[in-house]
Amino acid sequence: MRVPLNVVLLEPEIPANTGNIGRTCVATGTVLHLIRPLGFSTEDKYLRRSGMDYWRELDVRYYDNVEDFLSCNGLAAERDPRLILTSSKVTRSYTQVDYPPGCFILFGKESAGLPETLLARFPETAVRIPMLDGVRCINLGSSVAVVLYEALRGQGFEGMA
Repeated sequence: MRVPLNVVLLEPEIPANTGNIGRTCVATGTVLHLIRPLGFSTEDKYLRRSGMDYWRELDVRYYDNVEDFLSCNGLAAERDPRLILTSSKVTRSYTQVDYPPGCFILFGKESAGLPETLLARFPETAVRIPMLDGVRCINLGSSVAVVLYEALRGQGFEGMA
């Protein structure tokens, strides 16, 4: 039986991005974790529109802060391979790591990414999506899709048609 992957959004700000990510999670059997504060209400019409009718099928879990998320999921160890951080501030490519079954892939908020303190705390598992020089980042929904599908590819797209 396939162990679902986990996408984690730290303080997402744009409802359309989160709705799009939620739809991707439903399509891939991935759990979505949202760490507060959120920049919108989950009742937001833009969130529902971008997630369309998929939002009610989404396995979504909420946390009050990063520490709450880490402790609830047993991820306090700095070298835990189940926690993958994504950031344009690191050098290792997202294709250079293994994504274990049930891993948690953490993405930062749209305006600032992940805080330096979190990256310093978990340096062994941080990855980036390669981009041309001078480009700060790509859209959060696109970033999630790129990394999530790499993780699924590495697991042979188990359970997916």
